[in-house]
Amino acid sequence: MAVTTMPQTKSKSGFRRSLLEPFLDFVRRDRLALIGILIIVSFILIAVFAPFLAPHDPRDMLRREDGTLARLDPPSLRHPFGTTNLGRDVFSQVLIGTRAALLVGFLAAFFVTLIGTNIGIIAGYYGGWVDSLLMRLVDILYAIPLIPFVIIMMALVEPSIWNVIWGISLLTWRTVARIIRSQVLSVSQRPYVKAARMAGCSNFRIMYYHIAPNILPLALLEMAFAVGWAITAEASVSFVGFGDPTVISWGQILHMVFLTGAIRTAWWWVVPPGLAIALLLIGVFFTARSLEEVVNPRLRRR
Repeated sequence: MAVTTMPQTKSKSGFRRSLLEPFLDFVRRDRLALIGILIIVSFILIAVFAPFLAPHDPRDMLRREDGTLARLDPPSLRHPFGTTNLGRDVFSQVLIGTRAALLVGFLAAFFVTLIGTNIGIIAGYYGGWVDSLLMRLVDILYAIPLIPFVIIMMALVEPSIWNVIWGISLLTWRTVARIIRSQVLSVSQRPYVKAARMAGCSNFRIMYYHIAPNILPLALLEMAFAVGWAITAEASVSFVGFGDPTVISWGQILHMVFLTGAIRTAWWWVVPPGLAIALLLIGVFFTARSLEEVVNPRLRRR
């Protein structure tokens, strides 16, 4: 009697060996990867403890010792990043703004990866008219620019940080879907997938039990890049005045300094949020770069 050979997929321990351990080994060797992780961890800690680290309420109008409003005071021991035109502490605003940046960055990246990965798996596995329909949808979405799309969405609905997240997620998944689809087209032709079909496994089980674990490293890589896209998009939308007015963010700080006309004179009001955005994006890029070399062994050989 013939014995049916069940397809082999990566176990949790196998996934740990195939992605996590090479990533940690690469981080030990690559200083830029280590710097990227340290930057991201630092911002996460700042976001978690921001209410305790901030010396003032970011919306309080502070006064000098003589009782006058501390308008546009340059950096000092009392105000390390100076004050705004309304006497608000820029240092406290930058600390609190870290929360909005990370919330939008990680949540939007998660939804982008979730939507794009599922669309890519379905399109690559079924092929035919399903693949054509989904890829034509992706082509249409590529014709829509991200920032104007989110701005128009914010103008039509209530401006909130959650709507910003959904606006980014509804459009940015297109790249993830196309990349995952191309990988699924290759993985779906491997012997263990064919063996799963012969064993009578359902399409759902084949897609999410046998194929998904093998494209997960690539999905995580795209998620790392999506964090940077989301942070940039949120800062851009807030800078032009369509962000959540109730949430302090780095883009909103830059929007306020631009509206007041102090962008050329109050450098302490401009530089800190701008550097925070740049530094966080550098950390994300360095980390994603290390993930890319782990996922693609050919890059390591170079």
